[in-house]
Amino acid sequence: MKKFFLTCVAMTTLTFALMAQSDKTNPIITAMPSLTIAPDAAAAGMGDIGVATNPDMNSQHWNAAKYAFIEDRGGVIASYTPWLRSLVGDIDLAYVTGFYRFDELQAISASFTYFSMGKVELIDNTGNMFQEAHPNEWALDFAYSRKLHEYVSMAATLRFLYSDLNNGANSSVSNKGTELYPAWTMAADISLYYRQPIEIGLGTSYFGLGMNLSNLGGKMTYDKGDHQNFIPANLRIGASYELPFDQYNRLLFSVEGNKMLVPANGGSTYAKDDNGDLLTGQPYQDWFSSLSSPNGWWQSFNDAPNGIKEEFDEIQWGAGVEYSYDRKFFGRVGYSHENKFKGNRRYFTIGAGFKLSIVRLDVSYCIATASTNPLNNTMRFTLGFDLYGIKDLVNN
Repeated sequence: MKKFFLTCVAMTTLTFALMAQSDKTNPIITAMPSLTIAPDAAAAGMGDIGVATNPDMNSQHWNAAKYAFIEDRGGVIASYTPWLRSLVGDIDLAYVTGFYRFDELQAISASFTYFSMGKVELIDNTGNMFQEAHPNEWALDFAYSRKLHEYVSMAATLRFLYSDLNNGANSSVSNKGTELYPAWTMAADISLYYRQPIEIGLGTSYFGLGMNLSNLGGKMTYDKGDHQNFIPANLRIGASYELPFDQYNRLLFSVEGNKMLVPANGGSTYAKDDNGDLLTGQPYQDWFSSLSSPNGWWQSFNDAPNGIKEEFDEIQWGAGVEYSYDRKFFGRVGYSHENKFKGNRRYFTIGAGFKLSIVRLDVSYCIATASTNPLNNTMRFTLGFDLYGIKDLVNN
């Protein structure tokens, strides 16, 4: 009895599949696209950006190097993001991260990301359900950050990735070609952060730059080697400027762009046979599957079918503004733009938050300008605790 898991696989790539509206559409497809979802409500409220914004508890996902500049000694924070709420009610992303700053120069941090794809009903070729599966993906990472200079810090992150698309439902069937197995790999991030205070008439402003090379690692396979899938390696670069108005009121402006370091599917100028002719069809797919991760990162800058214009189309842009009062109350607004042929995720975001001595709470809301965004009309929540604030409260 032939089994198929189209529904399960589609959930993993639904962010991209929803955008396939014309023959010109050519989004970047990867394993574990859940790694690209902004996990925290603070960054989500600014248009899903965070590589160069002020250091906070959520820095692990965006730029772990920011922890070297954070004022708190240690903290832990948890976030919840419902997914595709307009279609289903049991898909969501949970995220927990924590950090500890040893001294003025160095810090360690870790995070755990869990993406549940809900319940999937598996059916046979007669249309009858024979089993339920609960596919899921998760990632666990650790980072070390350190100041290299008064204004510069760097961080290295090691990450373990695991993806189970069928939850063990058909890994033992005998009909070759229908088996799906859990996939895993290792990856690393390398990040840099620059933060310089600038004295102006209104007080101390801050200029920031950030860069994060994330998910640099091996490929994943769900069929024990026949097909190799790239993970979402990414280059993210951004800048920020925080402007004070007086002792209490401040505005933070930030912009950034990010590009997937994954080869474009189809038309690669590198895919040639022994005669120098471009590969097509199955030979191209075999070549694409056998391409190593480092070669894929390099070729992602110069392999789009339509040349340099399409390479620029692959960059997703974001901009956001954050207002803070006494660094305790926050209001945020942002916008994210993705080319219509590369995913067409275009949306405004708004958010708010407050930070007391031991507790931080952030919320955000997404307003899509293109119907393809799976987070349209979705509210996200993040709750954090200052561990040393709790310790001081108990001691007092």
